[in-house]
Amino acid sequence: MGKNTSGRIEAHIACLALLTATLGACSARPEFVHDLPAEPRPWNGEAFDAGPGKFTFAVFSDLTGGERERIFEIAVAQLALLRPELVINVGDLIEGETEDLDEIAAQWDSFDRRARRARAPVFYVGGNHDLTGQTLQRVWDERYGRRYYHFVYKDVLFLVLDTEDAPPAEAQAIFEARNHAIRVMDEEGREAFLATDYGRMPERLAGNITGEQADYFLGVLADHADVRWTFLFMHKPLWLREDLAAFAAIEDALAGRPYTVFSGHFHAYSHVERRGRDYIRLATTGGAQFVGEERSMDHVTLVTVDDGADIANLLLEGILDKTGRIPLGGDDLCFEVARCQGAR
Repeated sequence: MGKNTSGRIEAHIACLALLTATLGACSARPEFVHDLPAEPRPWNGEAFDAGPGKFTFAVFSDLTGGERERIFEIAVAQLALLRPELVINVGDLIEGETEDLDEIAAQWDSFDRRARRARAPVFYVGGNHDLTGQTLQRVWDERYGRRYYHFVYKDVLFLVLDTEDAPPAEAQAIFEARNHAIRVMDEEGREAFLATDYGRMPERLAGNITGEQADYFLGVLADHADVRWTFLFMHKPLWLREDLAAFAAIEDALAGRPYTVFSGHFHAYSHVERRGRDYIRLATTGGAQFVGEERSMDHVTLVTVDDGADIANLLLEGILDKTGRIPLGGDDLCFEVARCQGAR
């Protein structure tokens, strides 16, 4: 190829690039347009609360321990109105408490069907109702794969922990002890339940993770040392077990980075500051509520990530559609039993 031919091709490529850039610049519309030429103007600034890394995700809490009808369906419809980019939870998605495979499948089919109505993807976290015992764990493994995992979205690290982590034989022993304790409670009351073997187990309140799971997350944290923020999601509040070296090792590895922890299990909202970070225990999104427990309520949580993490808890009774009503005819429901015991 001659020198002149080569030069003409290069010039042609340069012209195409210039034309593409020009057309792109002409077709791009400014995000903010007004016709006021100078001050004063009837607004107080033009630094809009927006940015390429900003996003919002939602968290919902326990459905079970005696799921109350229609609440979760309404919560999903409300989340579809709020439009988070993703949805995650803190476990107890089905009642469990059985080894009947058909019943377990029916319970998961029901949850899956309702969760699919959210506009955003829903990330699953296992709770004791979902994962106690070998049968429930095997069903989870077959349907959903990993019980603990991580993902990164817009340079933010999400860690999903399995707080029912135990060797198979121990997991089955806990399942049998738990079912016995539930029968005792039904027949003799809560005090008798607390006196059972299961009632005295530290795993009942605060869960457990093995060293293998801890090593997995230590590796994840080492591989993602420079993310903007880290969020931890677990069913039981592992931090209540000061003897649990596996979780203490994860907390030590988190030191020096911004992070937030979410859990559930107690069906009552709580916030504590630990190690200079927010540790939040969510209440319910349709699960059993307990009169006398402060803020045992139905809610969803919105987290907006930008240069930090802003957390807003929204009561389901306050999320209304464009008609001014709770979606799916939910105006007749009670979303905080302690305040409306006479409601259905």
